[in-house]
Amino acid sequence: MFPQKLTDPRAFDIAAALLEGFNRHYRLFRQASVEAKSRFEAADWHGQQRAQRERIEFYDKRVDEAVERLQHQFRAHELPMDVWHQVKLHYIGLLTNHLQPELAETFFNSVTTKILHRSYFHNDFIFVRPAISTEYLENDEPGSQPTYRAYYPTRETLRETLLRVVNNFQLALEFEDLGRDVEYVLRAMREEFGEVRLRTNFQLQVLSSLFFRNKGAYIVGKIINGFREIPFALPLLHTSRRQLYIDAALFGEDELQMLFSFARAYFLVDMEIPAAYVQFLRSLMPRKPRSEIYNALGLHKQGKNLFYRDFLYHLKHSSDHFRIAPGIKGMVMLVFDLPSYPYVFKVIKDFYPPQKDTSRELIQRKYLLVKTHDRVGRMADTLEYSNVAFPRSRFEDELVEELKHFCPSLIEEDGDDLVIKHLYIERRMIPLNIYLQEASTEQMTHAVIEYGNAIKDLVAANIFPGDMLWKNFGVTRHGKVVFYDYDEIEYLTDCNFRKVPEPRTEEEEMSGEVWYSVGPKDVFPETFGPFLLGNASVREVFMRHHADLLDPAYWQAHKERILAGHVHDVFPYDVDKRFSRLRHVHNPDQPQAAGSPALSS
Repeated sequence: MFPQKLTDPRAFDIAAALLEGFNRHYRLFRQASVEAKSRFEAADWHGQQRAQRERIEFYDKRVDEAVERLQHQFRAHELPMDVWHQVKLHYIGLLTNHLQPELAETFFNSVTTKILHRSYFHNDFIFVRPAISTEYLENDEPGSQPTYRAYYPTRETLRETLLRVVNNFQLALEFEDLGRDVEYVLRAMREEFGEVRLRTNFQLQVLSSLFFRNKGAYIVGKIINGFREIPFALPLLHTSRRQLYIDAALFGEDELQMLFSFARAYFLVDMEIPAAYVQFLRSLMPRKPRSEIYNALGLHKQGKNLFYRDFLYHLKHSSDHFRIAPGIKGMVMLVFDLPSYPYVFKVIKDFYPPQKDTSRELIQRKYLLVKTHDRVGRMADTLEYSNVAFPRSRFEDELVEELKHFCPSLIEEDGDDLVIKHLYIERRMIPLNIYLQEASTEQMTHAVIEYGNAIKDLVAANIFPGDMLWKNFGVTRHGKVVFYDYDEIEYLTDCNFRKVPEPRTEEEEMSGEVWYSVGPKDVFPETFGPFLLGNASVREVFMRHHADLLDPAYWQAHKERILAGHVHDVFPYDVDKRFSRLRHVHNPDQPQAAGSPALSS
């Protein structure tokens, strides 16, 4: 019975302690985002990547601190049911005028689910559904920064307005030639839209904070003209002389989707009201789930929470069954899916074949590495969950038998539920090996070129994929090739790239066995060919575009540059979008057109 009166004084104190824990978390989270601006101005690229990585760990630390406080101060695990009912009601009251209520609700869930038994995981005790609306949230305090700024140019003042848009961010560095760059933006707008008539409501709406990631800062907004709304983003980069320039103008939902891709590192953005940022970004990318937008903004726990709510909603409105995922079965992961749902579920097996020298702990560390690393648009983000209860009736019997055989330590049957104690969820893609079997000549050519580009982007990010077989890469709906099998990845700088030694005798040359010594981190790129290039058509395309991947010197050269402190540029847009084609000026700090054609700072 839900309480009709708030009678226990401990309940309010617990709710207040939980909110204090969340407020501390978000204060530190925002500070990391505020400092991104000074790191960008100082060209502190290693510091920027370190901040992106360390910020991911903030949340779990604050949750653990809150759990420890509640256990120590209130003996929280011994409290009766009616007290926890009252805690939630008090907490809702405390969030009435809060500016991040949806995040605070998720923090409440994260703390209480570490204390309460799983039988409490319903809406009476935790926020299975949100209780506080985030619509129309805005800070009304004098001097507070709005979520976005609106500009109302005429055709004659559009250039002046774009200058003001950029200057309003008050970056400490000078631009190399901002007037020139604005002319390039205007030219790109004309190429994109032609000479359109400006309607009465013509305006630019621009989010008030820059979006920082790696070596770039992005201005994000939309153009409104009549009934049309056109998303845009302007990437800002450094010249070799510590000046700034606008590198490109990106327009339309598809290009914004690439910028905010699930396969890229999270942005650092200073947001007082994250729900308002998500609402604005959703107007630019209506097909992108809110969960992925929260993830892209670095609020991955909120993204997980929303994803799970969406998943439960989908389960209620579907009737198909979970099954073993199509494709070649993995040796380390058991993968299953729900045909009507665009994600796959991955569970670490309890045992592996002899050739896989690994462990559950090591595999989890690899997945955490990917979570905290720059994914450069080539590694799918993963959502990690514990103790997920699925309806047993929705599982095919063959899948249940596989789970019980390969993952018995992670499976528990509880009444009508099948509980999986640990799993990862990833966006579903077409496995590249299957895609190549069904592809036209044109599609095959594009996919093989993309495969090589994906590997080169990973190399630029200091990642060696380990297992480079086609089956470990997937093709997205945009035709991008993305890596998704992480159990053998290594830092490039930890690998030793060697040339296969010449055989010393005829016996060694004819031997089917390896006649030379191989260390645990030794890699022989020449040996990739026989595993990858059995198809003559695939081989021809690969050798024409990516033969350097079979050369140890290619890998070693990149390793040495990274060890020397170089941070590579990888762009989240096509090279043809860059204004460098207009400047006709070679900047030695920028990547050459050869190599990856599409691609993310």
